[in-house]
Amino acid sequence: MTLRALIVGLAVALASAAMFGTSGAVGKSLLLTGWSSGAAVALRIGLGAAILAVPGALAMRGHWHLLRRPVTWIHTGLFGLVAVAGCQLFYFLAVERLSVGVALMLEYLGPILVVGWLWARHGQRPRPLTVAGITLALLGLLLVLDVLGEVQLSAVGVMWGLLAAVGLAVFFVVGSDDTSGLPPFAFAALGMTFGTVALALAGLVGLVPMQASTQDVVLAGTTAPWWVPVLWLGLVAAALAYVSGVVAARALGAKVASFVGLAEVMFAVLFAWLLLGELPAAIQLLGGVLIVAGVAAVKADEPGGRDTHDGDDTQDARPGEVAAPGIPPAAMQLEPLP
Repeated sequence: MTLRALIVGLAVALASAAMFGTSGAVGKSLLLTGWSSGAAVALRIGLGAAILAVPGALAMRGHWHLLRRPVTWIHTGLFGLVAVAGCQLFYFLAVERLSVGVALMLEYLGPILVVGWLWARHGQRPRPLTVAGITLALLGLLLVLDVLGEVQLSAVGVMWGLLAAVGLAVFFVVGSDDTSGLPPFAFAALGMTFGTVALALAGLVGLVPMQASTQDVVLAGTTAPWWVPVLWLGLVAAALAYVSGVVAARALGAKVASFVGLAEVMFAVLFAWLLLGELPAAIQLLGGVLIVAGVAAVKADEPGGRDTHDGDDTQDARPGEVAAPGIPPAAMQLEPLP
């Protein structure tokens, strides 16, 4: 990889992490005006799916026969219902009760849960660096929760944040299994469609509240029409974030791109501060740093493989490797537009 390609790849990966990092702050601006988490998430996922529909259909050229396989529907259904709709809904429910930064720190315990799943399901005993990473992450969690301090956190909010971590773990596990054979953009678009339909049906029967408002929102101290954050969530924090994440994976390879993707936590804290005036306590910020460091250690301890993209579009992603939240590791196969 040339120096120029490396710089461009890193820039795109950071841009992807930044775009994903805006979702909490921008979404919370809607929640504060009366939107329900279900409505905000459904609209975000639905717009993202609509934007990716055409690229996804183009990527399916020569692959339409894969839709006849049951595994295709099982994987995309599980991905859409749990890893997309469930994870994002739980995250938005968490940010209703917690600061954006704390909610995302809790969600990022997901990769640690993957280690436990791989050990229990496949007998992949964690190695010393992985154990050290888990220890760091759990210590970071204690600091985020400030169990010995004066910061009072909503127990319900913490529960939603931890459920979001479960959703993120499912994302890693299901997304890394590419036996469906679907091109990545098609996989993402179909999964997001499943998530949108499920949330819409849940709203129709009253399981998930669906309230929306046309009241203006406040971002960075400035009022804006309600449709501004809605469009931002669908176009930037969903569709463009997915596409840029895939581009970054192509340029950097799975492991490097996944490391850079961890920057989303810090971007989320930054945008919450700039747009909403939210800033976690210093002890919680330190906890977030430890969680990110722990996840990074776990990722660094994964079995070796190609860390840079060498032009082979059949690069495989290992369980838990992902370019950025929301990008299926299947995207590391780097077929034409998902």
